[in-house]
Amino acid sequence: MGGVRSHWAWGTEDQLPGRDELRATGELLASVLGFGGTGDLAEPAAIDQVRLPGPRLSPPAALAAICSVDRRDRAAHAHGHSYRDLVRAFRGQFDHVPDVVARPETEGEIEALLDWCASAGAAAIPFGGGTSVVGGVEPAVGDRYAGVVCIDLARMDRVLEVDPISGAALIQAGATGPRLNAQLAEHGRTLRHFPQSWEFSTLGGWIATRSGGHYATGRTHIDDFTESIRALTPSGVWESRRLPGSGAGVSPDRMLLGSEGILGVITQAWIRVQRPPAHRAGVTVRLPSFAAGAEAVREIVGSGLYPAGCRLLDPAEARLAGGGDGARAHLVLGFESADRPVRGELDAALEIAAARGGTWDEVRARTEPGASGPSDRQTRQWRDSFLRMPYLRNAYPALGILAETFETAITWDAFPAFHDVVLGAAGDAARSACGRALVTCRFAFAYPDGPAPYYSVLAPARRGAEEEQWDAIKRAASDAVLAAGGTITHHHAVGRDHRPWYDRQRPEPFAAALRAAKAAVDPRGILNPGVLIDPALAP
Repeated sequence: MGGVRSHWAWGTEDQLPGRDELRATGELLASVLGFGGTGDLAEPAAIDQVRLPGPRLSPPAALAAICSVDRRDRAAHAHGHSYRDLVRAFRGQFDHVPDVVARPETEGEIEALLDWCASAGAAAIPFGGGTSVVGGVEPAVGDRYAGVVCIDLARMDRVLEVDPISGAALIQAGATGPRLNAQLAEHGRTLRHFPQSWEFSTLGGWIATRSGGHYATGRTHIDDFTESIRALTPSGVWESRRLPGSGAGVSPDRMLLGSEGILGVITQAWIRVQRPPAHRAGVTVRLPSFAAGAEAVREIVGSGLYPAGCRLLDPAEARLAGGGDGARAHLVLGFESADRPVRGELDAALEIAAARGGTWDEVRARTEPGASGPSDRQTRQWRDSFLRMPYLRNAYPALGILAETFETAITWDAFPAFHDVVLGAAGDAARSACGRALVTCRFAFAYPDGPAPYYSVLAPARRGAEEEQWDAIKRAASDAVLAAGGTITHHHAVGRDHRPWYDRQRPEPFAAALRAAKAAVDPRGILNPGVLIDPALAP
């Protein structure tokens, strides 16, 4: 991670694929998908070819040392990493750009930045790893603001304290997954929270978006690891008392979890941390159909078993991941523990899967203090594919492939009909927009009362019309998700992209209460305007 972050793509400049790698990727995708290929490979716009408007703001002298108006900085902080963001940035299209990028190192500097934004009539957008896939950090704030200041927390990335007795650590919000775990390892601890964006996303971003992480059951969200949170608002400090639990009214922590930067800049949090798992057991189960796999997952998570990994891939998804034959679903199943063998728990889960037609090769179980990584070859292959996917997506604009995802959650009783409706709506819209398409599904998380289906759409893209194509698919899929009773997002947050459906999903009295809360802590409406709600007051 030592290279320079790309201004348009996922990762650093030295990790971007060359033409030979692009051609190989195109040939592989064409063989699996039946479309795509290695025709004319488009080239991304170089940073010196990108036209950006000049900055509308100049930082005061006291803040100049932590502020940048460099064009690469501004371009790299103008977007997240959705497919829409990717194709726009690939072409050098930056419709909304922050005027200033600030990198504070202290809370005092954040307070000074908020004071400056309030006095200047500027919007302030908290920025973690910039990995949002729903427009959460795009500075599209309208013309009521004099400019936009992006507050990048990257320099606030330390583990400040570890409590080995209670099993928690005080961690600054700008720490990325690798950065915080490297520091925790010095204390024999880890945070078992691995979203796909783990390499670049930050603790503060996970909290602000209610990120989903490593565990497919049980502790699925960052909520489950959060003990207390500290945030700075234009009206003062918002900090909860550090406790294992409390019934003292509405939780201050829970208001900040999922607040997406509209209620304050999260600066640090006490997080429950764990000893690294020493006992592991896992295997990939082949099932005759996705429906059979769904029933197996329902019975496993409803039986009192809580596997760390319980990810069901439909036949097409399994084939794309590199380990499937395209005819059978795959269930990536695994258990782990820091202090006891888990083979018996895996065997109990496999007994359930076998009753649904499941078969598997040799189970891999091991006990190895400090061990990391999955147990069997197919599971490792899926894990590697999962973490590599953001890099693979960098190739799609050059190859002319539309590739994007949407996710949700639904109760088990409603899932079969829900899945048919949503799969049909997304597939019909994708074929209408693109001529042909592949829509796949996997369970990213599973609960005793329902799964969190995660859908992927792959289709031929018309260069220059990718946004229009995806918008048509996204509208149809999102309408179907809400109409069939699902949530507009299980773990990708709301951002700007999900706002139209979030406005329909949430209760209106709650929306009024949220607007009132924002007005109290952010009376000039400067914090990430346009996300979740519209500020009640003009600056």
